[in-house]
Amino acid sequence: MIKILIADDHPVVREGFKQIISKASDMKVTGEALSGFEVLQKINEQEFDVLVLDLSMPGKSGLEVLKDLKNIKPQLPVLILSMHPEEQVALRTFKSGANGYLNKESAPGELVNAIRKIYSGGKYVSSAFAEKILDSLDNPDKAPHELLSDREFQVLLLIASGKDVDEIAEELFISVKTVRTYRDRILEKLKLKNNVEIAHYAIKYKLV
Repeated sequence: MIKILIADDHPVVREGFKQIISKASDMKVTGEALSGFEVLQKINEQEFDVLVLDLSMPGKSGLEVLKDLKNIKPQLPVLILSMHPEEQVALRTFKSGANGYLNKESAPGELVNAIRKIYSGGKYVSSAFAEKILDSLDNPDKAPHELLSDREFQVLLLIASGKDVDEIAEELFISVKTVRTYRDRILEKLKLKNNVEIAHYAIKYKLV
């Protein structure tokens, strides 16, 4: 029986995934977490075979949790779930240690197969994304946002989604001043002028 920890701060989402997984005879949800901090706590308290992790967790983001897991549970397979398009986000998660990436919109049909794949030692991406990876080999030039740190990239996505500095500070458990510092770095690295241009940039590169 594959023991699964589901980490998502939305109860409805967790319940939906639990219902999907309950229909598979070889796996069971044995733990739930509402934040990045709680994920690490559960991992230390209990044994799991697979972690299903939302990328946009409050406090520690999915990317930060991945990096922490490298130190405490490097062998634990992690399937990242996100609302963000695969094209620009999935590669960053794999570099941080993820074993699979699944867009939430496609999760119901692919979730069980993705869990089985990474549990058995494989990597999981959608067939469409696999094709895009192959296409990118012919065009290796990096997009400007690939130069951002994981935290800067997270702030970029939140700004592009329409959140102001106060909302971002509250979601990430950091100060407003720190959010503004990250925003300034983003503007400088991407050669942008304001939040409107950040939003346009995110749309251009299909980040939202």
